[in-house]
Amino acid sequence: MIKRVLSLGPILFVLGLIVLVGCSLQKEPANPVSQTDVSKIAAADCSHPDWDPAVSYSKNDHVTHNNHEWIAKKNNTNIEPGTNNAYWRDLGVCGGDPPPPPPPPPGCEEPTPIQIFGVWHAGDHYCDWALPIDMNQFDSDNHWLIDRGDGRPSVNLVVLSFLQPLQVLNMSAGDPTTGVPVGMTQDVVNYFKNEGIRVMMSIGGVTYTDYWTQALATNATQFGLNAAAIASYFGVGIEIDYEEGQNPDLIGLQAFVDAYRSVHPYDATGANHAARLTIDLAAGGRYLIDLNRYATINWLDNANPVLDYANAMVARDSGDPADWQEHVDGKPQYGPPIPPKAPNRFTGGLYLKGNLSNCTNFASSEQNEHADYVMNVAPNGAGTTCGMLGYMFWAAGTPSARKNYVSTYPPNSCEGGMGVAATTFDIPIPMPPLRQE
Repeated sequence: MIKRVLSLGPILFVLGLIVLVGCSLQKEPANPVSQTDVSKIAAADCSHPDWDPAVSYSKNDHVTHNNHEWIAKKNNTNIEPGTNNAYWRDLGVCGGDPPPPPPPPPGCEEPTPIQIFGVWHAGDHYCDWALPIDMNQFDSDNHWLIDRGDGRPSVNLVVLSFLQPLQVLNMSAGDPTTGVPVGMTQDVVNYFKNEGIRVMMSIGGVTYTDYWTQALATNATQFGLNAAAIASYFGVGIEIDYEEGQNPDLIGLQAFVDAYRSVHPYDATGANHAARLTIDLAAGGRYLIDLNRYATINWLDNANPVLDYANAMVARDSGDPADWQEHVDGKPQYGPPIPPKAPNRFTGGLYLKGNLSNCTNFASSEQNEHADYVMNVAPNGAGTTCGMLGYMFWAAGTPSARKNYVSTYPPNSCEGGMGVAATTFDIPIPMPPLRQE
């Protein structure tokens, strides 16, 4: 992409720089996320200041309140510790041991195994995959994904990110390779599939939102047919990442989905990898509202599923059960309301960088911290089984050139976080058929 940008003049050059800065603003935090290993806190010493309703607290701040020590789970102001578990974690009575984790919801005493444990892969060039791939170097950079240290993969899904929507629409008839960036080759796909890892390709991302709208307006049906042809050719699934928060083209998007499903019908068995069609939604229910409502009603109903599942993407503070619960509960107060989603119809997104515990230290990672919720969350109006499908991580590789970004390439590869998690959670490889209720 960058070579083409340089040859097409200053306007496209500026667009190229935007891609270099970061391919998805929704999937990029304002600051690196700090980590606190709560499991290592043996007792609540209550040496921290008393909670003050006038103070704005940041994630991982400690306070003392009602003879307990608390740690902030996310930024908040005037939310009293003990009144909202989404914002404060109880570290125990002063001088006592930390309390045990809360019991699972009734009916969810037995955790539901995680089925999806995957990464979005940004490649080594800011998500455009515009440079040819040297497979020897690719293996050196990404070997942790296929080998957690004992020969088994660290993940069971890799989503190559991103395809540019207009490139998909305008690909040459009969040659799906012209619809994808030059770096997304069959060799890259097979590198993962040969190890039992499912592969998908994601169309869009924040940077390409306007291109999504243009492609839908130009010929949504052909756009969907071309995406299906790419999926057939490479043996991959397709992810819809259309991050239009204001007036998304839902009529066009429905035509895209209809066209895709005319080639690859919904397959609950998962046997046809090209039939796997998913969508990205916001971390919670307060962004991408129109898209979220439409997808929940029309595509993610267990009684008549059209898409396989949705991904609750990361926000600036990574992912959090407070956000995911908004998908489970829906937004009945909105007009029109957003119905609840069944927990088996979405995954939760978390950040992955080479300097985060999610990559390097499972014991203090978010995937460890949130595991009880992910495997036990009860349905609330949709679905019958407990537990989400699993986790997705943004992102393997190098999605951004922003200051302090640390890629997941050696020496910062992720066996210690992701690999240990895959062993601890007994992630199934290859991915089994996804539960349908």
